[in-house]
Amino acid sequence: MFDTTVTVVGNVLTAPEWRRTRESNQLVANFRIASTARRYDRENRCWVDGNTLRIRVSAWRRLAEGIASSITVGDPVIAYGRVFTRDWQDEEGNQRVSYEMEAHAIGHDLARGRARFYRTRAAATTVIEDAEAETMIGGEPADPMTDAPIGFGDGLPELLPGEAEPDFLEVVAGLAEEPPVEPDPVTAEVRRARRPKREPVAA
Repeated sequence: MFDTTVTVVGNVLTAPEWRRTRESNQLVANFRIASTARRYDRENRCWVDGNTLRIRVSAWRRLAEGIASSITVGDPVIAYGRVFTRDWQDEEGNQRVSYEMEAHAIGHDLARGRARFYRTRAAATTVIEDAEAETMIGGEPADPMTDAPIGFGDGLPELLPGEAEPDFLEVVAGLAEEPPVEPDPVTAEVRRARRPKREPVAA
């Protein structure tokens, strides 16, 4: 909920090493990034190094696979991910703190070099339609229905006692045979006579 996500611009400090988790069997790659601040010294008129941040980066699954053929020691990279601290004890029992990042994205810094991107192709999937697949809807089995859940006229007022339900095809055929209704000339003349006359307005 309160994760801290940052972007670190630096250089790869150590060669990536790969591990695989025992329970979930997930691939993870670990390496270190060193990010050194640079500032301009006005007195000497030159750039000098400032404070340095060293952080351990962990990349999981497909991101770890891409690192295998893309990241080497000394590469300028940009890493974006969740940053946290891990407390541990060394062999002498001293309390130590390390800064770690669970990376969401890693790429080369194109301001200091050039790179070419090779898209990872997903494994091809084959769709097979069979009788069992036709009975599945949304991953759940579904049984066919012989009768529709509603009929003609559902939602309309109920029929009067003794009145038969009209045939849908007969109703449509009757509507097609009815001649168009022509307007009454007397009614149209009265409507035109009721319209108020507009007087011209002086410009």
